[in-house]
Amino acid sequence: MFSTKQKREIAEAIQKILQGTGHPELPEGEIEFHIHVKGADSWSWADIRNNGHVKSPKINPWNERKL
Repeated sequence: MFSTKQKREIAEAIQKILQGTGHPELPEGEIEFHIHVKGADSWSWADIRNNGHVKSPKINPWNERKL
């Protein structure tokens, strides 16, 4: 559903929000998380993980086309 670039941008924004809470139970530095986004159709979805967790992102030809 999202391109690799979009997933990285979303993950960076989520990471920044989580770190900004200053919650004492969160680790310092990289926070591990996993989000599942449901699309409008049953087949449309995306998994987003923190950037540090995804060591070698793969390009998905279905959503990596040039606009």
